[in-house]
Amino acid sequence: MWGRLWPLLLSCLIATAIPGPSPRRPSRELDATPRMTIPYEELSGTRHFKGQAQNYSTLLLEEASGRLLVGARGALFSLNAQDIGDGTHKEILWEASPEMQSRCHQKGKNNQTECFNHVRVLQRLNATHLYTCGTHAFQPLCAAIDAQAFTLPATFEEGREKCPYDPARGFTGLIIDGGLYTATRYEFRSIPDIRRSRHPHSLKTEEAPMHWLNDAEFVFSVLVRESEASAVGDDDKVYYFFTERATEEGSGSFTQSRSSHRVARVARVCKGDMGGKKILQKKWTSFLKARLICHIPQYETLRAVCSLDAAASTRSRFYAAFTLTTQWKTLEASAICRYDLTEIQTVFTGPFMEYQDGTRRWGRYDGGVPEPRPGSCITNSLRSRGYNSSRDLPSLVLDFVKLHPLMARPLVPARGRPLLLKHSVRYTHLTGTPVTTPGGPTYDLLFLGTADGWIHKAVVLGSGMHIIEETQVLREAQPVENLVISPTQHSLYVGAANGVLQLPLSTCSRYRSCYDCILARDPYCGWDPSTHGCVEATTIANRTALIQDIERGNRGCEGSRDAGPPPPLRTRSVLRGDDVLLPCDQPSNLARALWLLNGTRGLSDGQAGYRVGVDGLLVTDTQPEHSGNYSCYAEENGLRTLLASYSLMVRPATPAPAPQAPSTPEAQLAPDVRLLYVLAIAALGGLCLVLASSLLYVACLRGGQQRGRRRRKYSLGRAGRPGGSAVQLQTVSGQCPGEEDEGDDGEGAGGLEGSCLQIIPGEGAPAPPPPPPPPPPAELTNGLVALPSRLRRMNGSSYVLLRQSDNGVPAGPCSFAEELSRILEKRKHTQLVEQLDESSV
Repeated sequence: MWGRLWPLLLSCLIATAIPGPSPRRPSRELDATPRMTIPYEELSGTRHFKGQAQNYSTLLLEEASGRLLVGARGALFSLNAQDIGDGTHKEILWEASPEMQSRCHQKGKNNQTECFNHVRVLQRLNATHLYTCGTHAFQPLCAAIDAQAFTLPATFEEGREKCPYDPARGFTGLIIDGGLYTATRYEFRSIPDIRRSRHPHSLKTEEAPMHWLNDAEFVFSVLVRESEASAVGDDDKVYYFFTERATEEGSGSFTQSRSSHRVARVARVCKGDMGGKKILQKKWTSFLKARLICHIPQYETLRAVCSLDAAASTRSRFYAAFTLTTQWKTLEASAICRYDLTEIQTVFTGPFMEYQDGTRRWGRYDGGVPEPRPGSCITNSLRSRGYNSSRDLPSLVLDFVKLHPLMARPLVPARGRPLLLKHSVRYTHLTGTPVTTPGGPTYDLLFLGTADGWIHKAVVLGSGMHIIEETQVLREAQPVENLVISPTQHSLYVGAANGVLQLPLSTCSRYRSCYDCILARDPYCGWDPSTHGCVEATTIANRTALIQDIERGNRGCEGSRDAGPPPPLRTRSVLRGDDVLLPCDQPSNLARALWLLNGTRGLSDGQAGYRVGVDGLLVTDTQPEHSGNYSCYAEENGLRTLLASYSLMVRPATPAPAPQAPSTPEAQLAPDVRLLYVLAIAALGGLCLVLASSLLYVACLRGGQQRGRRRRKYSLGRAGRPGGSAVQLQTVSGQCPGEEDEGDDGEGAGGLEGSCLQIIPGEGAPAPPPPPPPPPPAELTNGLVALPSRLRRMNGSSYVLLRQSDNGVPAGPCSFAEELSRILEKRKHTQLVEQLDESSV
């Protein structure tokens, strides 16, 4: 029992120890709702590109040349960044040969997904060339491409040390000052590694006596120019974000498998690192890593990271998307956390962890730290002491770095809690850009791609994150694989499995009123009083006149007359007791519908026959008191906007009696005339009843006489004429000849061999058959199928039903009602003769 309770208790203790969301925050903020929902059919201003390849997952935007470079499966493309679908693109086909694909398949790889050349590296190498690497059917290759001609070279480079062999393996790569910085698992049996190649000093992470990386899956890397404007002569650094297996103290419950528990990490290396002279030769001497915590430490998986203002180290910040899962994996959610570079630097200057052989876990190191501080870059202070490069560092320092790569303090998010939590959503990629508003403040605008083809556009505020809109950018549910922002083109580029999509960063014309424009809280959009429209701030010369309220989202339009035209008054008339729906579509998911009756009485759901829904007000079992004027408002963020107005009139269910005319002799005779009509109808009804009773009595009497007689045969023909044909007849109440009649004269079938013809006699004298009526409709008005053509009308008053059964065996009862029911229900299984003799008896 304690074994089952201990993981839950420990999870609660850690969750309370780690700063999390304030319990006083509204529940709506804990599961953020996008304000607007834009389905795929309502997209506007989009452009598409799709070539013959698949998996357009590698994107490189070059603002200077106005080109968007795309790496796909078996191809590379150079697109016009202004309009990716204008048809002016360049293409390079780079497929793996059939021999390579066959060899890959023989190794047990999937020849439908893996045994191709997936482009994983696409970077600017120098002023004239691009550098690219592909998996090449699990035999990676790299090449330098002429950027202007956009063609492959004649020779290729071996890619084993630069590119992952597996297209699904986590990977990140950068080219910095001509050197290639990559992080992945490079070979099938190798461990993950952070390497620098194409550089005079190639480096990698340490593998012995312990692995610096433990089954790591890399997500993102970025260069931060910390040397610029540095007062201490600091070096630039490359930061890596990844997820790996962890065994340090406090990393999770003790009952969890150490091989399955994973944590998020951030690591860094110095760009000027040259490795050690005797110890850590060709290894990083500046490698350090720390743990990332977002919300629930035990159940976090890092999915994506983006950096903003990496060129200015003092303002550099990172946004990370995590997937949160419970221990029983019954709930999935996503969280967005922000980490400032200054906090990361503080963590890397804090205490270290040490691997303890006794417990085989990482614990806090409390011993002495040598000088210069292990893991630090070469600064002016170190140069003044004779340490001009990492090769000059003492062996004691390098030994310490080799055994203590992990920091003791975790990195907690800014404000101590996530900026955003979203249930039932898995973010796969994110990117962002700072936007300076006309009023002066700058806000971070993020675009978050989901696993089912949607993009959430969100702005970072002082109180958290506000999701401006959610847009379905991919018709089919598939992951968003890459996102790139171009402020110059005012575009967002989306990479997916089946193509590339270009979207505008904002669509301000979607907002029709001043209040709608400021409620959106889009940093790109502002209300222009001169044009009475919501416009993009970047297109207006006089930006100071624009109305915006990004932080609060409800101020600025009080004195404006641009609240929008009032909706027209619509009239609805309904009978008493009926139901009526008064439509009112709420354009915002954050708005609450408010209904007022006659301008004062508020209506709530379930009150006196009222049902308030997302699409309007339903009035059930209408009564006269329901008549009146109904107004539908949208209440959002303290603002109230009129959306619809109705005038409802409930009419009586029966028409009101007409006003009586003045008393006249003609009016006095009206009641007497009605009385005569009633008496005449009653007399006719009585007469019909008497006649019906008489006919029923006669029919019963005749039927009794027939039942008392012995069954017999009739022969129709000319008397005494030899060779006259005979037809066997039978009354309605009798049956076809059976076994009891087999001993008679042998003429049971008459002129019809092997069958028995049953005839229902009609009334009246024999008469020639009338011409056949036109074919009946396929369907009668009551829903029954049309009667079969064997039912014929005779003499204008009665019907004759002809039926022939096989082998002289009756198919069932021969009464009219039962026979008709049998035909209607089993007509497909009854053998009928198309043309039969008709007789009237």
